[in-house]
Amino acid sequence: QVQLVEFGGGLVQAGGSLKLSCAASGRSFSSYDMGWFRQAPGKEREFVAMISGTGGIIDYIDSVKGRFTISRDNAKSTVYLRMNSLKPEDMAVYYCAAKREVAAIYRLPGDYDYWGQGTQVTVSS
Repeated sequence: QVQLVEFGGGLVQAGGSLKLSCAASGRSFSSYDMGWFRQAPGKEREFVAMISGTGGIIDYIDSVKGRFTISRDNAKSTVYLRMNSLKPEDMAVYYCAAKREVAAIYRLPGDYDYWGQGTQVTVSS
């Protein structure tokens, strides 16, 4: 069992930056692939980025490549999402998610076993 708590959301102007954190409790954090998803009002939950347990595999949705960076610190059981050059279309509730490590790219919400409660990111234009 893994419990996930996100931090770091907030209000930022377009072009600004935020860094989200997701702290995990439970055992063997490094044995979980971690993902970030987002959901805007009226839209389906969307994959943003994922990182494998050892950090060797990283994947991003095309719309955030070059602007967002996912990373993890297994000693702190925390995964991060650094978001630069934020756009109004990035505005959403951001969720972190965990799945047992397969060391492969998984982009569907149903592929993940555990979810945080979400943190709101608001981008003003």
